[in-house]
Amino acid sequence: MNRCRQGVSPAGQRGLTLLELIIALVILGILAAAALPMAEVTALRTKEIELRRSLREIRSAIDAWKADFDKAVEEKKITPAINETGYPESLEELLEGNDWGGLYPYKRRYLRRIPADPFDEFEEGWGLRSYKDDPDSTVYGGEDVYDVYSQSTRLALDGTPYNTW
Repeated sequence: MNRCRQGVSPAGQRGLTLLELIIALVILGILAAAALPMAEVTALRTKEIELRRSLREIRSAIDAWKADFDKAVEEKKITPAINETGYPESLEELLEGNDWGGLYPYKRRYLRRIPADPFDEFEEGWGLRSYKDDPDSTVYGGEDVYDVYSQSTRLALDGTPYNTW
């Protein structure tokens, strides 16, 4: 009579041996060790994408502000001051908006919120540059907001510093 049919396995096939269990655990350990660095790189890449998106959003809002300023001056809705560049004086102005002397029947807002810098470790906020500052300056002139940059000193996956993006 066959013992396998009655639910009793032959003596040589009761389960995994200790050697087989150790080999399986070693293989799982190697796979886990290979997956961890990839997960860290994926998390860093996600933060880099968020940084690029935030910079693009703020810079687009600044450009839209400047375009509306120029349009309002062209249509003689506002008269600019002598040294006025047409860029917002602060990032908060992009939140508050402006009607440009009647160019719009409402206050046009350019941002719903100021995006956070995902690499801002010390809660310093965005670095600002005015129109009169050098393109790579890290000292803010304070007249207007022409550009923003991350104040992080870390390097990106491609080797460039985040504060040069």
